[in-house]
Amino acid sequence: MSRGKPNWQPISKLPLIGPMIDGLLEETEKQCQNLQSIRATPQLLDNYTIGGILEVYSEQAGDLWLFEEQLFRWKSLDLTPAQRHEIERLANQLAIIRERIATILSLAQEWKQGLIETVLAKGALERSLEFPLGKQKPN
Repeated sequence: MSRGKPNWQPISKLPLIGPMIDGLLEETEKQCQNLQSIRATPQLLDNYTIGGILEVYSEQAGDLWLFEEQLFRWKSLDLTPAQRHEIERLANQLAIIRERIATILSLAQEWKQGLIETVLAKGALERSLEFPLGKQKPN
C-alpha cells in the first residue's frame, strides 16, 4: 500500500473501506493474542518466524496512515449522521490496530534474544549454568 501516490476514494467507498479496517483489526487482535499466549515460551520461535512478524507488522504500521488520512479527508465532507458515525468508529478501530501492532512488534523485538537458534547455539556448559542461576526454567 505504501508504494506510489495514494488513490483517495470518494465517500461512496466507505462501505468498502470499513470492512477492510474491521478485518485488519480482527487479524491484528488474533495475532496479538496468539503471541501473548506463547509469552512464556518465546524460545520456541525461530529466526524466520520472528523476522516475518517484524517485517509484516512494521509494514502494516507504516501503512496505517493511508487509512487515517482517508478518514480525515472524509471528515471534511458534508456527511450524513450515519457516515459520520461510521468514520468515527473506524478511526477508533485504527487506534486499536496501532496499539496492537505496537505490542506485536515489541514482543517480537524482545524475543529476538531468546530464539531457539540462540538457545541451541549456547554451549552445554553455559546452558547448565543458567538453570542454577535462575535464568532458565526447568522443563
